[in-house]
Order: sequence, then C-alpha cells, then structure tokens
Amino acid sequence: MTAPGDAVRLDLWLWAARFFRTRSLARQAVDNGKVDVGGQRAKPARAIRIGDRLRIARGEEIFEIEVLGISDTRGPAPVARALYAESDESRAAREARLAELRAGRAGYRPPEGKPDKRARRLIRALGDIDAT
Repeated sequence: MTAPGDAVRLDLWLWAARFFRTRSLARQAVDNGKVDVGGQRAKPARAIRIGDRLRIARGEEIFEIEVLGISDTRGPAPVARALYAESDESRAAREARLAELRAGRAGYRPPEGKPDKRARRLIRALGDIDAT
C-alpha cells in the first residue's frame, strides 16, 4: 500500500483490489461504463484516492464501495479486501439479487438426452408460434 496522499489509476486499483482478474478486463469495464466514481463515468486513467466512492457493476453484481486504501500491486485476497469497504445497503441488495437468481435457476432441469423425432417436431412447432 502507498502513502495516504497518493493516487493510483482506476483500472490498476480495480485489478489490485481483485474486482477483475486482469488489468485489461478492468480497463474494458471502465470504458464500457460499468464503473462510476462519485456518481460519474470515469476513464481508466482517473486517479483514485482514499475516500472516493465507487459503483462497480460486475456481471449480475453491483458493488457500492468506499476506497480505504491505495495499492498498485495485486496481493492476497485479505489484503485486497482491506482496500475498500462495501456499504451495508449494497451488500444486502447484492445478496438479495443473488438469492433471487439462485431461486430462479432452482426449478430448471436440463433434459436427460436428445429429443426424439416427435419432441423435435413439437419444439419446431413452438418456435413457429411467435411467427404467426
């Protein structure tokens, strides 16, 4: 970790805090608008300082965090978790969303084998319903 007055690039910090596996993925997420700093879109080279608030959308998860530490090197997960603090509301909303997604997938069972000739005709007929 660096001194409190220092700053580090946003994409580098996201990589060091283990939000993204590679720095190029972090850069891509910032370019695509998945990361906001202080409620505004940011560029990958934006300087991040202690106290900044970030909103990170990663897949189905949305993190709202406050930067507690600055680092430009990727370390172990416990050190990375010490770089930020997630708000309680964000954590609760994220866990509720993940529980909802798990519940939605719980009822799905993939078929045991390939469909037979009759099933393929029924599947094809269902596809034609939208066309009419």
